Amino acid sequence: MRKLTRVINAQPAQDGDGVKIHRLAGPQLRQALNPFLMIDEINSDDAADYIGGFPEHPHRGFETITYMKAGRMRHRDHMGNEGVIGGGDVQWMTAGAGVLHSEMPEQEQGLLHGFQIWLNLPAAEKMKPAAYQEIGCADIVEQALADGGVVRVIAGAVTINQQLAQGPLPEISTQPVFLDVQLSANETVEISFNEHNPVLVYVYSGETNLIKSRQLGVYQSGSTLKLTGGPAGVKLLVLSGQPISEPVKQYGPFVMNSAEEINRALADFHNPQFLKQLKAGRKTENRSPKVKL
Repeated sequence: MRKLTRVINAQPAQDGDGVKIHRLAGPQLRQALNPFLMIDEINSDDAADYIGGFPEHPHRGFETITYMKAGRMRHRDHMGNEGVIGGGDVQWMTAGAGVLHSEMPEQEQGLLHGFQIWLNLPAAEKMKPAAYQEIGCADIVEQALADGGVVRVIAGAVTINQQLAQGPLPEISTQPVFLDVQLSANETVEISFNEHNPVLVYVYSGETNLIKSRQLGVYQSGSTLKLTGGPAGVKLLVLSGQPISEPVKQYGPFVMNSAEEINRALADFHNPQFLKQLKAGRKTENRSPKVKL
């Protein structure tokens, strides 16, 4: 069995245009989250907490995964992609060499609940072309459990209580596993997948026998992850991937491997000609004064 080695509390924060979130991120957590960089949760029925959304902003060097539980979020990007995702839907965006996008709530009242997760890219893939895909709720594999629980398999091939399930996303180099698990009171599930990769378990409602709400449990490598719902049951995310053993340099929305690459990203995204060519699907060469990191 995989062993729980660390429990981390999500911290209140704000991002975008004043959106209130709970966040797990930062240099002090980088090794624990690897290959993930950040886990954000938005969960509020007060429009003042989320209505500002995330106006247009750039990214480079990683992937963003947005998973909605309730409410709606509209995505627009420089590639011409536009769409609204709602409860149970996922958007998986590869920023790669560069993307300009916005994510804005498509509602002015009611509950907005969702997650944004950043997944790092290895150096060889950081400058790959940007890409975007939506996965509808109906396309996500669900496996019912004997005692009333359910496991949604968003990414990865997993064995759930000895039954094989495969998520809709094709396999990529970081070998991501992304599950949404709901367990009834005291219900237990055993989940197996790549035994060499560590596992993150984020509880967003209720508790397990080991982890409380808005806590992240870090599990070591092993053949089987065993989870048990608390007295009132639990809802949680399971995340896993192959750690990337490379330097990480982050400056806001850019995640690269060196200060020089960060300076290049800053130069590019402050260059109107680069932005024009980005929107036309082409690369550009330019330089600007470096910033001290």
